[in-house]
Amino acid sequence: MTSAHERWTPRFHLAPRRGWLNDPNGLCQFHGTYHVFYQADPTWPTPGKRGWGHFASRDLVRWEDLGEAIMPSIPEDADGAYSGSALVVAGGAPDGGDLLRLYYTGNVKYEGDHVHTGRDANQIMVTSEDGVSFSEKEVLLRPGDYPADLTRHVRDPKVWEQGGRYYMALGARRADDAGNVILYESADAVAWACRGRIESAHPFGYMWECPSVISLGGRDYLVVCPQGLPSEPTRWQNLYQAGYFPLPQGVLETTQVDEATFVELDWGFDFYAPQTFTDEGGRCILIGWMGIPDADYTSAPDGLAWCHCLTVPREVTVGADGLLRQWPVTEIDGLRGFAQPVSPAVGAILPHHHADIELAGIEGDLELGLDGRLGLSFSADDGLLRMAFRDEGAACGRTERLMPLERLRELRVLVDGSAVEIYVNHGEAVLSTRWFPTADTLLVTLHATCERARSWEMGGEAPSA
Repeated sequence: MTSAHERWTPRFHLAPRRGWLNDPNGLCQFHGTYHVFYQADPTWPTPGKRGWGHFASRDLVRWEDLGEAIMPSIPEDADGAYSGSALVVAGGAPDGGDLLRLYYTGNVKYEGDHVHTGRDANQIMVTSEDGVSFSEKEVLLRPGDYPADLTRHVRDPKVWEQGGRYYMALGARRADDAGNVILYESADAVAWACRGRIESAHPFGYMWECPSVISLGGRDYLVVCPQGLPSEPTRWQNLYQAGYFPLPQGVLETTQVDEATFVELDWGFDFYAPQTFTDEGGRCILIGWMGIPDADYTSAPDGLAWCHCLTVPREVTVGADGLLRQWPVTEIDGLRGFAQPVSPAVGAILPHHHADIELAGIEGDLELGLDGRLGLSFSADDGLLRMAFRDEGAACGRTERLMPLERLRELRVLVDGSAVEIYVNHGEAVLSTRWFPTADTLLVTLHATCERARSWEMGGEAPSA
């Protein structure tokens, strides 16, 4: 009998061996190695100060856990080294080689309400010539460097190079409780001057976290995580959202976005703080946190020693409609093992909860079940795709998510211990969720008409120390 903790441990989703994980940070490929930093609290569940944990890989599937990379150590990050990004500077190292710069928000808390008075947010940089050892910390921006109409909530620097100049986007909350993005510009990626801001035509949440810019197909997309949107039956169903604005002009020419154009990146229970980077092959790759801040459901049942995981790396492309598509990087396919059909009559039984399920050529309605506990259904009559938990024990407080869908043609479902990612119509939409199965084997049931339905057992292993 497999223990519950072993059953819930992912093989190909990044998770800490112990402690807490949230936002992915500093994503990059440097000297051929992929680096995934993340918000880490190794003392969890005992409250501690958050810093950056560090995973590294040569192929996006076999990972090494390099432990803690950045932890609070100076007055300007005394209460946490919060989220940020990476910048690879070609020829920036003293020996003429490439240099890795990591930017993050140093958090300092005082007495007060932590919105208007009781917090400092400092933007800090460290550098590395090898991706493993890091320089002393350099404070680049302090509260006095931000526009005067902002609250103390300014964080999550995303830095990129464009046209020989460097730019930084910071998520911010104005004093009138409207979210926006502040833009800075630099000649050397060290000394920064405020360039302006991007805001919505009408208030759209009170805070925009984790800004990022995706440039694909000759167009820019502004990624933000708005907090404070009112939940509706078929959109904005989580406490906080993650999505993007397609920009009619380039990001540097944009000062205002139309909130009606906001597109959610994931419709599931567990997705937030996505970050993207371009790898050495030119792919735009996205990784998100499979969690939500302040959620009323849990991701660490029964005294689990670790909490949360990240999504698999997803390649981002642009569809014919100008909207973004997400799909697991091709390296994930290399983890496929034994294959078997999924029959609409008898389904399929896999020996463990690590699987890749693919349905193609779907016609009409569909019902797909995992262990009889997590169900996915589509009804052509109401045009809704439903992801619903049928068992409170497996759900840990999760219930149902609804997504409008004109037609269902394809599904791909990745199951990995306690992580499930569902890709709809080859990445037109994604639903991510945690679940906590109790059976040793994975039972897949299917009621649908489709041209092809098959499943693979998935290999992989937890990151090595």
